Amino acid sequence: MSEPIRLAKRLAAQQGISRSAAEEYIAGGWVEVDGKVVEEPAFRVSDSQRVTLRQNAVAEPAQMATLLLHKPAGYDANLDGQKPAIKLITPENRVADDHSGFNFLKRHLNGQQVLCQLGYLSSGLQVYSQDYRVQRKLGKELAHVEQEYFIDVEGEIAEHGLKRLNHGLVHEGEALPPCKVSWQSDHRLRFALKNPQPGQIEWMSEQVGLQVTAMKLQRLGRISVAGLQPGQWRYLYPDERF
Repeated sequence: MSEPIRLAKRLAAQQGISRSAAEEYIAGGWVEVDGKVVEEPAFRVSDSQRVTLRQNAVAEPAQMATLLLHKPAGYDANLDGQKPAIKLITPENRVADDHSGFNFLKRHLNGQQVLCQLGYLSSGLQVYSQDYRVQRKLGKELAHVEQEYFIDVEGEIAEHGLKRLNHGLVHEGEALPPCKVSWQSDHRLRFALKNPQPGQIEWMSEQVGLQVTAMKLQRLGRISVAGLQPGQWRYLYPDERF
């Protein structure tokens, strides 16, 4: 039996392609060894192992990935938290109708940046991205992106409280910018606003006699968490923009 050889070399000879094309197929998650995807071109394979190229394979550099997770309450958005939400991003938790065309790759979890970070007790749309364009949009330009929250509350709202939430509250001597607040049910409010500061929605609610019991980020710009159950995730599609 001959010595094991690099997967890229084996694939190149088997498919009659260049070594560089073989490496791109492998790095893109298009190559299986004995039925399991292998992403490392230097992986060693023996003669007895079956190497297959998946259907619709594309030899091109792996794309930068943006991951959209429905973060449940009780998870850390931070990558190094005690209970990091990014650990929920597994093949098993990927939503079934993700039509991004991406293969799930281990490298898509490397170098991710946490964007518009949700608090530990908050749920909803948590974004992770390797893409500098998304990082810029949800970093330097986040103040211009509308955010939509569903807020569960307790208590009885003060007279004209809803009107004050929309426009009329003053914080530390400055009037808060107008926002859109409406009732969704007896105990749920919808907030649509730009550039909310940490604790702002809770403070606003308290000013009109309400106590926040749960907070969910439903939408960032044009991207919604709709279709994702808590703990599920998908890729940002190539034609989607925040």
